[in-house]
Amino acid sequence: MSYYLPMTASLPPEMSPIALVTTTVGTADDARRLARAVLEQRLAACVQVQAVASHYRWQGALHEEAEWRLECKTTPQAVAALLALLRHQHPYELPELVVQPLQASQAYAQWVAQEVAQTVAPQAAPG
Repeated sequence: MSYYLPMTASLPPEMSPIALVTTTVGTADDARRLARAVLEQRLAACVQVQAVASHYRWQGALHEEAEWRLECKTTPQAVAALLALLRHQHPYELPELVVQPLQASQAYAQWVAQEVAQTVAPQAAPG
C-alpha cells in the first residue's frame, strides 16, 4: 500500500519526495522511547521532538494537555513499516498518525534514503 500522495504544485526538478509522519505522546520519556525505536529500526532518518499544547475533544469532553510531537522524516517506501511500529509501541488508545508528502532538496532526500533501511528480499543461492 502506498501512502505517498503526489504534490500538485510544480516544483523545481532538484526536489525529491520524502514523507513526514507525525504523532504525539503524553510524556517526554515516551517521546524519547518512540524516537529511539524508530531510529534503531532505521524507519526514519531523523525524528524531531517538540513540546506542544494540545486542545482536543475526547469522549465528549474538552481537554488541554501538554504533549510531545514527534516528526519523523522518512522515505515514502518506509511509511507503512513506520506506521506499524508506531501503532504497536504507542501508549495511546487512539494515537495521532498523520502522513504528509514533502519535497526536499535532492541532497537531503538522498541522505534520508541512505539512513532509512531498505527491505530487500533475499536472493536464492545459485544452484
